[in-house]
Amino acid sequence: LFSRGPIKQSEGEDPSVGLFREYLRLRTVHPDPDYGETVCPGRVVLVITWEGLNPVLKSILLNSHTDVVPVFQEHWKYDAFSAVKDAEGNIFGRGTQDMKCVTIQYIQAVRRLKAEGRRLLRTVHLMFVPDEEVGGQKGMETFVKHPEFNKLNIGFALDEGLANPGEAFTVFYGERNPWWITIHCPGSPGHGSRFVENTAAEKLHQIMNTFLGFREKEKQRLNTSECLTLGDVTTVNLTMLKGGVAYNVIPSEMDITFDLRIPPTVNLQEFERQIKAWCKEAGEDVTYEFAQKHMNQNMTSTEEKDPWWRAFSGACREMNVTLEKEIFPAATDSRFIRAVGIPAVGFSPMNQTPILLHDHNEFLNEQVFLRGIGIYERLIAELASVPPCPGEA
Repeated sequence: LFSRGPIKQSEGEDPSVGLFREYLRLRTVHPDPDYGETVCPGRVVLVITWEGLNPVLKSILLNSHTDVVPVFQEHWKYDAFSAVKDAEGNIFGRGTQDMKCVTIQYIQAVRRLKAEGRRLLRTVHLMFVPDEEVGGQKGMETFVKHPEFNKLNIGFALDEGLANPGEAFTVFYGERNPWWITIHCPGSPGHGSRFVENTAAEKLHQIMNTFLGFREKEKQRLNTSECLTLGDVTTVNLTMLKGGVAYNVIPSEMDITFDLRIPPTVNLQEFERQIKAWCKEAGEDVTYEFAQKHMNQNMTSTEEKDPWWRAFSGACREMNVTLEKEIFPAATDSRFIRAVGIPAVGFSPMNQTPILLHDHNEFLNEQVFLRGIGIYERLIAELASVPPCPGEA
C-alpha cells in the first residue's frame, strides 16, 4: 500500500479518506516477507510496533485482517474495487466494512497520537493477518502458537466488530463456536423403480428434518424474546448435499453438511451427544465428521472492576459513545486470541450504518469513517495507559 506512490484523493478530501480509498482499490494484499513473519507458506503476518514507556508491561494489540471475500460484480452499482464515493459521501468497495476501514483507522489514530508528541505507558502493536475470511487456519490460528506471538506480550486486544444501524455502537465480548459438520448416510442401493428398504436418502431425510426442526425452535426462541440477540442462539443451516450417480440408481451413500454456530452458553459436550443421538435415530451406520469444530468458550469480562473494560467503556462514555454488548454471531480472529487467554473485544466504530459485510454494494460513509479515527485515538490512548495490573512488573 505504502509503496504505490502518491495517494489518489479528490480535491478537498481528507488524506485519511484518500488512504482508505487507496487501500480499497487493492484486490489482494501481499505483505513483504522481509517486513513480516511467515506463519504458513505464502501467508505473512505483519506487525508494526510502537514501543511504550514501560515495554515490560503487557501490550495492546490492534488486530485487522487483510483479506476480503469475493464479489459478484454484476450485482454492484460500481466496480467493487474502484472505491467510488457518491454525492452523500458513501464510499463503495469490498472491505469498506470488513475490515479495511478499521485497518486504516488504526494507522491514522496512531499517527495522530505520535504527531501530538504522545508517549503511552504500554507498547502498542498493529497486526495485519491473512486468511481470516477462510477460517484463519493459515493466519491467526497458527500465529497464536508461534514464538513471535508470545514475544508480543499482549494484555488486551481489539479486533473487528459489526456496523450498527442505530445510534449506538456494538461491542462484542465473545463469539459463537463454528461447527462445520458432514453427516454420512449409507444405505441399500438398488434400481430406481423399486421400494428399496433402508436407503441412504431415508436416513438423510430424517437427519435433515431433525436438524432443521432444531433450527426452527432456535429461530422461534430468538423471535419471541426481547432480550436475545442472534449471538445468543444456535443457528443451523444446510449448506451442501452430496450423493447419487445416475437417475435410475438408488445411491448407496449420501452426505449432508450443516453450518452450526453455537453460543458460549451452550454445553458443547452435551450438544455433541445430542448430535450422536440424532444420527443413531436416523438409522444404522450413520456417522459424522467435522471440517471445523471450535471448542473454546472464553469470554472477555465486561465488568467495571476489570481494568481493561473500565478503560474501554470509560473512554466511550466520555465520548458519548453508547455501547451495546453482544456475543458475535459469526466468527473472527478474536476467538483464537481469547483461546490463548488474552481478553479481546470486537469493535468497529460504525453506527447509523447498515450491516453490509459480505453483501453486494458494501459501503461506509466518509464521516462515519473519520469519526472512527478519533474514537480509536481515544481508545488506544486509554488502553495503553492502564496502570500496571497485579503481577505486572
